[in-house]
This record gives sequence, structure tokens and C-alpha cells, in this order.
Amino acid sequence: MQKNTFWRLLLIAAEVALITYFDYAFTGTYYSLDVLYCLPVIQAARLGAIRAMRRSDTQTSTIVGVISAIAWSAAEAAIVWPAYPLGALAMNTFTRSVTFTVLGRVVARLWKEREYSRKDTLTNLANRLEFIERFKAEQLRSERSGNPYSLLFIDIDQFKMLNDSYGHHVGDEALKAISDILRSNSRSIDTIARLGGDEFVLLFPETDEYICAILLNRIKSVAEKKFKSEGWSISLSIGYVTATGTEKSVDEALHEADRNMYLMKKIDKH
Repeated sequence: MQKNTFWRLLLIAAEVALITYFDYAFTGTYYSLDVLYCLPVIQAARLGAIRAMRRSDTQTSTIVGVISAIAWSAAEAAIVWPAYPLGALAMNTFTRSVTFTVLGRVVARLWKEREYSRKDTLTNLANRLEFIERFKAEQLRSERSGNPYSLLFIDIDQFKMLNDSYGHHVGDEALKAISDILRSNSRSIDTIARLGGDEFVLLFPETDEYICAILLNRIKSVAEKKFKSEGWSISLSIGYVTATGTEKSVDEALHEADRNMYLMKKIDKH
């Protein structure tokens, strides 16, 4: 991730340099590339929003905005230097820095809102909206390929008791721990979502019933060890359904997985 960020920042710096060079090269013609300085600022704002996620905004777009403003103003002044007034240079640099900073912050906010409209804010997993869209996409892919997909529906037993006994901050830590377990026991092509409260769902593309059962047991085993090590008196109840194509709607698949979960819960009690 850090390596990718470095190359993206290097690309942004190269863009600023190229825009400045060509803008200066076209001086005296009818062409102006000044507006292109917005592009590296927008890219930096997007990068900052992705890196920041739930943390405070990074200053990436502000720094790039100020650098762009300095490059633009310096190139403009260099054309007629030393006849260019220093006051004008300072004022132009300041106003352009402010403009780029505002632009960067607005774009960063838009990107973050776009990201979190499909994310659960506590666990950073997909929310119901994101899950439904990915489920429908997987159904269409399954319809074309003829390969099955599987769905796990997970409920946390005794979660309310954990909250009542230790406080909601411990409950939040348990939800985050479960999220980490689900991430570490799934593939990059899988979808992990928190539907709300203590309910999670996993969508496994290209996965039949046999493989799904193996994944289910592995998740339960890892979770039990984690809960025991933390002293949490909770457990996971998991139901699953395997289907192909568009034979089931998202509500039907969730309902069937939920029903199978309660059947499994009854079996575990006996």
C-alpha cells in the first residue's frame, strides 16, 4: 500500500511539473493550460480520502495545492521577470493556494461520503447496500458460468449479555474482532458485510456446498479460540445456502441461510 502511494504521489508531482512546463512553453499563444492544475489537486484529494478512511483528513491535497499554486505563479512571473511585481506574485500564490485547498477538501469529502455510503462505519465492512449490489452481480456471473455461489449468515449468540455485562465499548471490540476473523478467512473476491447489529453475511463466489461447509467450520473454530482468549461468553451461529444463477432473490437467500442457522443452533444445543 505504501509503495503504491509513493508512486501515485510521484505521478502527481510529475503532472505538476509537466503542466508548468507546457503552460510556460505556450506563453504568448492563444493556448492556456492553467485549468489543468486542478487535476493533480483532485487526484491528491482522492488519494488522501482513501488513505484517511475513518481517520482525520490528510494534508496531501493541501500540500499539492500549494505546490501547484507556487509552480503556476512562479512560471507566470518568470515570463517577464524581473518586471513582475513581487506583490502580485505573493497575492496570486496565496489566492490560488486557497482555491486549490478548498477544491481539494471538497473533493476529499465527496470521495469519503461515496466510500462510506457503502461501508459499515464501525467495522469498515460492506453494508447492506453494497452487499445487495455485489450479490446481484455474482448471481449474473453464476448464471453465465453455471458455477454455484454460497452465502453464510452469521449471528452472535449472547451478544446483548456481553454488552450489558462489560459495556458497549467491549461489544464494539468484539464486532471488530469478528470482522478481522472474517477478513482473514476469506478471499479477495469474497464479500463480507455487516447487515446491522450482530448480523454478518459472507458471499463466496465459485463455491459449492462442500467448500462452504469447510469455510464455515474454520471460521467457527478461529472465532471460538479468539472469544476464549478474550474471556467473552459469546459464540457464532452460522447458516449457509448454496445456489446457482438467479434462482433465489437476495431476500430468499438470506431467509434460507437464516433458517438454516437456527436449525444449526438447535442441533448444537442438543
